[in-house]
Amino acid sequence: MTQVNSPKIKSAPSIGFFVTAILGATFLGMAAVVFFFNPSAYGFYPICLFHKLTGLNCPGCGATRSFYAVVHGNFQSALKDNALFVCVLALAGVRGAWYAQRKIFRKPVGEFFPAKMLWPLLIAVVVFGLLRNLPMFSFLSP
Repeated sequence: MTQVNSPKIKSAPSIGFFVTAILGATFLGMAAVVFFFNPSAYGFYPICLFHKLTGLNCPGCGATRSFYAVVHGNFQSALKDNALFVCVLALAGVRGAWYAQRKIFRKPVGEFFPAKMLWPLLIAVVVFGLLRNLPMFSFLSP
């Protein structure tokens, strides 16, 4: 009796590379728009409804101006506009480099943003949002 070899079925390719490519292209596109169009000079950027309604600064107020300063290499101005954004951007860059290095060398990586980091991030955002509206921490306001 002869045995018939069944065809090998390949597993579906991971969409991880596709998602990474789309996110990377989106980030580069946003960076290009912000690089060429100063948020302080052009009015097509979204406004903060929280600030418009309350007069208070939300944790994200100044992030676009901060990103503009980062892409132009003015880190002091970026920190003045939104220090939390600069810190999160730097941490995401470091995590991205670590993640890419692990992927390139085919080492286990886990999730890019582990769920256990959600609560500390949320607490940091709320504390930053509260502090930047207090007079003694006015240096945190844009």
